[in-house]
Amino acid sequence: MYAKILKKEAKIAVIGLGYVGLPIALAFASKVKVIGFDINKERVKMMQNGIDPSKELKPADFQGCDIEFTSSIDVLKQAIFFIVAVPTPIDDHNLPDLKPLLSASHTVGKALKKGDYVVYESTVYPGCTEEDCIPVLEKASGLKFKTDFKVGYSPERINPGDKELTITKIIKVVSGCCDESLENIASVYKIIVEPGVYKASSIKVAEAAKIIENTQRDVNIALMNELSIIFNRMHINTYDVLEAAGTKWNFLKFSPGLVGGHCIGVDPYYLTYKAEELGYHSRVINSGRYVNDSMGFYVAKQTVKKIIAAKKNINESRVLVMGATFKENVSDIRNSKIADVVKEFKSFGVGVDIVDPHASSKELMHEYGFGLEEKIGTGYDAVIVAVNHKEYSAYDESFYKSILSEGGILVDVKGILRTKIKNLNYWSL
Repeated sequence: MYAKILKKEAKIAVIGLGYVGLPIALAFASKVKVIGFDINKERVKMMQNGIDPSKELKPADFQGCDIEFTSSIDVLKQAIFFIVAVPTPIDDHNLPDLKPLLSASHTVGKALKKGDYVVYESTVYPGCTEEDCIPVLEKASGLKFKTDFKVGYSPERINPGDKELTITKIIKVVSGCCDESLENIASVYKIIVEPGVYKASSIKVAEAAKIIENTQRDVNIALMNELSIIFNRMHINTYDVLEAAGTKWNFLKFSPGLVGGHCIGVDPYYLTYKAEELGYHSRVINSGRYVNDSMGFYVAKQTVKKIIAAKKNINESRVLVMGATFKENVSDIRNSKIADVVKEFKSFGVGVDIVDPHASSKELMHEYGFGLEEKIGTGYDAVIVAVNHKEYSAYDESFYKSILSEGGILVDVKGILRTKIKNLNYWSL
C-alpha cells in the first residue's frame, strides 16, 4: 500500500477540508496523489480555484499539488488510504456532538474496499474510534474490521494562524489497530512529516494524548484567569505579576484571556463526558472549564462597573469591541467568547459596535446574531481590545484617545498595550 501511494499508483483521500483537512491534503498532494473530499460544494468550488475558504492558505499553496477536490463518493472510491479530519464540536449542553464524525464515517464506509485504511484525525474521547466510528464503517461497507480493512488514529496538531509550526514541522503521533497497520500508517505520514512520527501503543492512547494536550492548556489558563480576578481585587496588574514570576526557570508561562475556538474550549468536555460515563466526576477539569467559560461575562461586567464609576449613564453608553474571532490573526469564529462579551453588554442596555479585519460579518450574524461595523467610530465610553490582531497592537495611545469619550475606559484583555498607555483610564485582565 505504502509503495503504491509513493509511486502515485494509489491515492490518499482527506475527508473534511477545513482548517485541519486542507493543509493536510495539500501537504500530501505535494508528494503523492490526493483526493480532497468535502460535502460543501461551494467550498469545493473555491478550492478548485485555488482559494482557501478558511483564509489560512494562499493561492500559491495550491500550486504544484496533485489533488482533485470533490464532493462525489464515486471519486472518493478511488482512494485506498482515507484520512478523516472533520470537526468534533459540542452541543448547547456541552456534550460531544459526533454527528459530523459519524456522518463522515458513513461516507467513507460507502467508499471502502478490501485492503483499505482509515485514519481519524478528529479530536475525540478515548475509545471513540473503536466504539463509535468502526461500527459505522462496518455497517456502511459490509466489510469486517481488521480482516477487510484497517483503522488508525493520528491526532491533528495544527495551530491556526501559525506559519512556523505547520503540519510538516511537528512530530506526528500515530497509532494503528495492529502492528502491521501501525507501521504502514507511520510510513505514510513520514512522507510529509519532517521531524518524524511517534508510535503510540494503541488507538486509545493516541486519542487520550491528544485530548490532554488541550485539557492541560485549558486548566493552566483557567488558573491564570482566576488569579487575574483575585489580583484585580488587590489592584495589581496580572501581567506585571506574571512577568516577575516568569524570571524563575521553572515557572510555566501561561496568561489569562478568553478561551474559545474549536480545541481548548471544546476538547476538555469530551474527556469529562467520558469520565462521567465511567462513573467519575472530574473536579479540576470542570472547574477550569467553568472559570474559562465565564470570562467573557466577567470582562463585560468589569467594564460596565468602570463606566458607571466614571459617572456615565450606562443605558446611554456605547462601547466598541475590537476583535470577534477566537484568536488573533485568523478568521475562525467558532466558539468565540467575544459573543459572551457582546451578549453581556446588551443585557445591561449598552450599545455595542464590533469590528474585526479578519472575520466575516455574514458568518457572525448567522452564528451569533450580530454583524460588524465597516469602520471604527468615535465617542465610545469604553473600547475593548478583545483579540490581539496585529492591526490593533500597531495603534498607539493617541489613536485610542481619539475614539474614546472624555473619561472613557480602554480595556486591554491580553495586556498587549500595557507599556504604551500612560494617560488613559486603562484596565486589563
